[in-house]
Amino acid sequence: MPGDHHLHHDHDDHSHLTPIEARVKALESILVAKGLVDPAALDVIIDTYETRIGPRNGARVVAKAWADPAYAARLRTDATAAIAELDYSGRQGEHMVAVFNDAATHHLVVCTLCSCYPWAVLGLPPVWYKSAPYRSRAVLDPRGVLAEFGVILPAAVKLRVWDSTAETRYLVIPQRPPRTEGWDEERLADLVTRDSMIGTGLALNPSGIPA
Repeated sequence: MPGDHHLHHDHDDHSHLTPIEARVKALESILVAKGLVDPAALDVIIDTYETRIGPRNGARVVAKAWADPAYAARLRTDATAAIAELDYSGRQGEHMVAVFNDAATHHLVVCTLCSCYPWAVLGLPPVWYKSAPYRSRAVLDPRGVLAEFGVILPAAVKLRVWDSTAETRYLVIPQRPPRTEGWDEERLADLVTRDSMIGTGLALNPSGIPA
């Protein structure tokens, strides 16, 4: 995308903050300096949403679906209930639909109107998910967007784009990587990335690179 509207895929680069992010950082600094907010408590809250409540929960859902065909069937039929079996529910996670990638179809999730996102299973939404360029181009040029994330799909693979709303949110179940037969769910969960559950990435193979 031209100009300043590139999708940022380097999630470790925090050198460029949006105006809102800069204001939040400044406010946080003032509150901490005045002793009104404990920085350690902030770190715990952020870590909880980013790594505990966040994508690790979704990764466990995916791993269970990979390892347990009966659970996968329940996830297809009623994702909200199946996810609740693992005690993952709550903010923006009440109405869930699971869509399964396979050799013929790849699913991509976007929210074109705002940034509806299943916090209970994916944690905090990435900045690019909320950006106008992603929200528009994911619908108009999904293959191009995926290519920017490093996901090049064969022409024969059908691409389906799902638009999250206030009523329904989607969780992509990526394809299980090869050479993982006999792995337990905890080990399988290590292969599931946040982006693979949005559809902008793939699960990792046993070597730790996208399958």
